[in-house]
Amino acid sequence: MSRLKAEHLYKVFGRRPEAAVRRLEGGAGRDELRADGTTAAVIDASFEVEAGQIFVVMGLSGSGKSTLLRMLNGLLEPTAGRVLYDGQDLTALSPRELREVRSKKISMVFQHFALFPHRSVLENAAYGLEVQGVARAERAERAAEALELAGLGGWETSWPDELSGGMQQRVGLARALATDADLLLMDESFSALDPLIRRDMQDQLLDLQTRLKKTIVFITHDLNEAMRLGDRIAVMRDGRIVQNGTAEDILVRPANDYVASFIQDVDRSRVLTAGSIMDAPGAAALGDAPATVSAHTPVAELFTPFARSGAPVAVTDDTGELAGVVTRDKLLSALGAPADAPEGAAVEAPARKQEVSADA
Repeated sequence: MSRLKAEHLYKVFGRRPEAAVRRLEGGAGRDELRADGTTAAVIDASFEVEAGQIFVVMGLSGSGKSTLLRMLNGLLEPTAGRVLYDGQDLTALSPRELREVRSKKISMVFQHFALFPHRSVLENAAYGLEVQGVARAERAERAAEALELAGLGGWETSWPDELSGGMQQRVGLARALATDADLLLMDESFSALDPLIRRDMQDQLLDLQTRLKKTIVFITHDLNEAMRLGDRIAVMRDGRIVQNGTAEDILVRPANDYVASFIQDVDRSRVLTAGSIMDAPGAAALGDAPATVSAHTPVAELFTPFARSGAPVAVTDDTGELAGVVTRDKLLSALGAPADAPEGAAVEAPARKQEVSADA
């Protein structure tokens, strides 16, 4: 069973929202509702998140992604639809029951650090535990452990204004970790940071996820961030999820022209893997494959063997058995090379592209 499940979620602001949902279900568009003074922020959103998965929701400003996130923990009540967490219908809970779930099972990390300036780093990290009613000694111990996990060991007695932006965001992350909630909701959590610190925080999150295996829903407008972090990615446009899949799915099989326009500048060599572009092994190809790589090997690491011989590269699965083969033509095609690239053309690593933002 999925850890988190959204079923046909709608959020409509304005007059007669239930009637607006019925119109949307009947085929009415967002613009039709807006003309009547009603805003459809989220329209028929459904998805599932497995335990231990990072599920990224990305889209332009106004696409509905932050509204969707706030329905997942009850900060906003859906106009229609359900949110299930471990099989429990959160939309059917009383306000008191919902507060209990939010205090113990679901933590949120905001874009702006939301630290209390009059509390120390340790006290800020322990705030969620204080809300839960945890005894002072225990919450200090658990908050210190969370700060250590977030890379802030030794900063417990410092004040927020003594920290850099990246360090302040680590305090926010530690506060979420200290509650030991299984579900983390992260709303544009790194977007206020400069690019180098942002990448460092992404590294930190991936490292923590390797150790802690939390279930995470991460909101971003940055395509590279989505591709780097997401086990699965939902792309939103005008309140609807227009594609839901892995980074490789979205790169190789964009659902429509809108998604294709997002991915055109992505460095595919750093997202695609050998397993995603391999062909079934053929007897002739196998004899010509002097190099062997894992199916999880990034395409960027295939340039060296191709540069040495130009021969196909054999690909193995997790058991070490032969799974397929990557040919020169398949690699060029995956990287977006012209279909008429001359036979024998060199396979070279593409120049490193700049970070691509959906807001750019």
